[in-house]
Amino acid sequence: MNDAPDLTTTYAGLTLRSPLVASASPLTGEIDSLLRLEAAGAAAVVLPSLFEEQIEHEMMALHHGLETGAGQFAEAADGYLPDLDDYNTGPDDYLELLVAARRELSIPVIASLNGTTPGGWTYYARELADAGADALELNIYAVAADVYATGAEVEDGYVRLVEHVREAVQIPLCVKVGPFFSSPGHMARSLVDAGADALVLFNRFYQPDIDLDSLSVVPDLVLSQSSEMRLVLRWMAILRGRVDASLAATTGVHDGLDAAKLILAGADVVMTTSALLEHGAGHIGVIATEMAAWFADNGYESLDQARGSLSQEASPDPSAFERANYMRTLISWSSDA
Repeated sequence: MNDAPDLTTTYAGLTLRSPLVASASPLTGEIDSLLRLEAAGAAAVVLPSLFEEQIEHEMMALHHGLETGAGQFAEAADGYLPDLDDYNTGPDDYLELLVAARRELSIPVIASLNGTTPGGWTYYARELADAGADALELNIYAVAADVYATGAEVEDGYVRLVEHVREAVQIPLCVKVGPFFSSPGHMARSLVDAGADALVLFNRFYQPDIDLDSLSVVPDLVLSQSSEMRLVLRWMAILRGRVDASLAATTGVHDGLDAAKLILAGADVVMTTSALLEHGAGHIGVIATEMAAWFADNGYESLDQARGSLSQEASPDPSAFERANYMRTLISWSSDA
């Protein structure tokens, strides 16, 4: 085996010792497991998301308390509790986790907001930045279920949300989105123009199921498989060199070969969740060892040398990422295979 390659990378302005990042999951929600992830080789961690619904619930509960008795008694003309502007409405547990993680870890800690509308995002984005987050991941999880909303309206909502958050914070802003746009490439450029320092491709929308016994719609968490990486790989390769932002690959990263493929396609970092939930925090070390070994065995001295070397921009066959590959895939099928 050749000498170990230099795996240092830069993501949204942050210098990381390797491209392996533990993305948001229950494993990143406890200090003990965060420390295990760091010890195993994670170069950064993304905390579990603070959800829009959590923010709205707390704000509505507080408003109800503030308005109790208002207008009914002279001494409670404005409610019994302090004015909202002077009252701490933040999700304290999340901020406490962030502060503790920044204190205990030596690797970057990325906070995460999950929502669809500007709402309280600017306020909470500032709270997380002030609490010491090294970066903020805006996890936009929106299902375009309104049959009267046009594609342009949906996309404009994404862009406005990013603009609002960008105006609120100075720390690096990473935007995690799904692939379901009529022109993902144009959408990526629009998000970068709106202020995204990095794009995380792609958000994995969990699909509901129907329980035939209770006749109800139920959640159904299914962990990813390596085959789901293909969509990410295609768009990583297409966007490399065409957007002025860092690129993070997520979904389907289960071993070092998965990670190597995505870096060759153009990823600055690769994120993993399902593999860690299945195998434990220590598995990120297995991914790191396999990835480093493959790069060393194939003559790569650094991640910079490998990154994007098989992107569409650098590929001798750019059509491989477009329609020509579709036709070759169909032709290649054999019933005897």
